[in-house]
Amino acid sequence: MVLLDYFVVALYFILILGIGIYTSKNKDNTSEYFLANRNLGWFVIGASLFASNIGSEHLVGLAESGFKKGLIESQFEILAAFMLLILGWVFVPFYKKSGVTTMPEFLEIRFSPSARMYLSLVSIFAYVITKISVTIFAGAVVFETLLGLDFWTGAVIVVIVTGLYTVLGGLKAVIYTDTIQMFLLLGGSILVMIFGLEAIGGWGNMVASSGDGFMSLWRTASHPEYPWTAILFGAPILGVWYWCTDQFIVQRVLAAKNVSVGRKATIFAGFLKLTPMFIFVVPGMIAYTLHNDPSSAFKLPIENGVVQSQGTLAAMVQFLLPAGLRGLVAAGILSALMSSLSSVFNSCSTLITWDIYKKYNPDKSEKSLVRVGQLATAVLVITGMLWIPFQKALSGGGLFTYLQSVQALIAPPIAAVFLLGLFIKRINAQGAMAALYTGAVLGVSRLVSEVYQIENILTQPLFLHFALYLFLICSAIMLVVSYCTPEPDYDKIKDVIYNYGGESEEKESDIKIDKILTGLLIICVLIIWYTFS
Repeated sequence: MVLLDYFVVALYFILILGIGIYTSKNKDNTSEYFLANRNLGWFVIGASLFASNIGSEHLVGLAESGFKKGLIESQFEILAAFMLLILGWVFVPFYKKSGVTTMPEFLEIRFSPSARMYLSLVSIFAYVITKISVTIFAGAVVFETLLGLDFWTGAVIVVIVTGLYTVLGGLKAVIYTDTIQMFLLLGGSILVMIFGLEAIGGWGNMVASSGDGFMSLWRTASHPEYPWTAILFGAPILGVWYWCTDQFIVQRVLAAKNVSVGRKATIFAGFLKLTPMFIFVVPGMIAYTLHNDPSSAFKLPIENGVVQSQGTLAAMVQFLLPAGLRGLVAAGILSALMSSLSSVFNSCSTLITWDIYKKYNPDKSEKSLVRVGQLATAVLVITGMLWIPFQKALSGGGLFTYLQSVQALIAPPIAAVFLLGLFIKRINAQGAMAALYTGAVLGVSRLVSEVYQIENILTQPLFLHFALYLFLICSAIMLVVSYCTPEPDYDKIKDVIYNYGGESEEKESDIKIDKILTGLLIICVLIIWYTFS
C-alpha cells in the first residue's frame, strides 16, 4: 500500500470516530444507549443486521473457505435468509409484545430468574470465545497482510478505535456506523470480485480451474465435513440460536418502531445475506485459481508445505486493486471487522448491565448503568485478547469452521428452550433449566475434549450432527421434566407469551407487502440452490 491508501484508511477512521462522538450526546439514559429509544426504521436496522453479522468469519474465514473448499460454506449464509424470516414472522411479535431489553430478560418472564442468569452468562462466554476473540484475531491478520503491521499491534488498533466509538455512542452509534459500513463493505467486496474475475479471464476459467466439487453447494451424506444431512438438519439449529435468540442480533430488531418495521428489516437483511457467497467466497476461489496458475504473480505464503490462506482476501486487495481504491477497500474490510466488534461490545455490555448488575442493584441511576456498560466493554476487550492463543490452536480447519463448531456446542439447548417455550405452554422452569444444564455439561465436555485433543463419544460426530443430537436430547429432557413437575403459572406469562400479535395492530397493506417480499426471497434461495446443486 502507498501513502494515498493510508490516507484513505485514516480518513475513514476519523469519520467513524466522529459519528461516535456526535451520537454520544444525551446518552445518560439506558433506553437511548442500549436500544436507541426503540425508534429506528427498517433500512438502518436491516443494514445493521447485515453489517454487524459480516465480521471476521466472513472477511477472513469465508475467503479462506473459498480457497480451500469452494462454495460449500456459503450454505450458512443462504440458510440465514430463512432464519431471518423466522425471526421476523415468528419471534419479533413475541419480543415486541413483551417490551424486553434483552433475551435473558425474556426467558425470566417465560421461565425463571435462573434461566435469565444462565443465558446471560453463557452468552457472555460465547461472545468472548467466538465473536470478540475471532474478530480481534482477524483484524490483526488484515492489518498484518495489508499494512505490514505486527499482529498484536494490529489487534490493539482494532480494539481501541472500535471500543472508543462503541463506548461513546451506544447502540445508535453502532447502527448508524453499520449503515455506512454496509455500503463500503458491499462496494469494496464487489470490486475485488470484478477485478479478480478480470484477472483470471472470467467466471468460466474459475470454474474450469477450481478444485473437485468446488462449485456445488451440496455434498453426499458420507462427506467428512458437510454432508447434506448436517446442512439441512444441523445448521438450522445454529441459525435459530444466532438469528432468533442471540442478543447480538435481536437487539437490533428490539430497536424497531413496531413489529412491521422489525419484520421488514429482517426481510431486507435476508436479501443482503444472499450476497456473501459471491462477494466473499468467490474471491477465495479466484485466489485459488491465481495461486495455482504458474504464470500468475499472485502467491499466498507457504509454511511447512501448507498454504497460509487466512489472509486470502487482504492479499487479493493488495494484489488486484490500484492505489487509492486499495485503501478504500481496505477501509471496507476493516469497517466490517469493527462493525462486528462494536456490535458485540454493545450487546455484551447490555447483558452485563441489564441482566447482572441492575438485577442486583435495582436502585442505581440511569447514568450509573450506562457507565457500567461502558466499563464492561473494556473488560471484555482484555478477556477476548487473552483467548486468542487458545482460538489459534482450535482453528486449524479454518476460522469459519472454528466459529461454527464452537456455536454448535452452545446453540442447541438455547434454541430448544426458546422454540419449545414459545409453542408448548406446558414447558415449565424446571424443564427449561434441566435442558440448559444438560446442554452446558455436554457442550463444555466436548469443548474441553477438543482443546486437549481427547477422543471420546462426544467428539466422534461431526459438529453439525452433534448440534442436532444435542438439540434432540435437550428437547426430550425438557419435555419429560416439565410433564413430571407442576404446571407453570399461566396467568404470569399469558399476556407476553400467548397473547400473540405484537404491541399493536398491523396494517393489512404492510402484511401483504411483507408476504410478497418473503415469497420473493424464498424463490431467490431456491434458484441459488438449484443453480449450484
